[in-house]
Amino acid sequence: MSELLAELENHTAHYVEAVSACDFETVEKYYTADAVAVWEPGNPLSGDERRKYQREFLQARPRMAAKPRRQVFVTGETALMIVDRTIDITGADGTTEHLAGVGVDVLTRGEDGVWRYAIDDPFGQAD
Repeated sequence: MSELLAELENHTAHYVEAVSACDFETVEKYYTADAVAVWEPGNPLSGDERRKYQREFLQARPRMAAKPRRQVFVTGETALMIVDRTIDITGADGTTEHLAGVGVDVLTRGEDGVWRYAIDDPFGQAD
């Protein structure tokens, strides 16, 4: 299990690098084709809506940090991760918005052995 945990932590680290580099094409490779993302509480997006929002978000040049907690649960090719994360975004007026929270991620491992987000909810602890 420790090897699997290290693999998933490495996955998270590379995802964070891609987000912080504002590299849409690389970030998109971390998601399944039908992934659901909840980048605003209560507003799940998938498909083209998810990709459009993601592209616009990356244009705001976010700086992200994330660390999976030890609560990683794996069954077969599916993993549930609880992740502490922060995101800093500088607005057009020069002020920085700091977002912090506990996210819930569900990943699936594809036939190619790569883990991808099926559900990405950085607001997993929200009501």
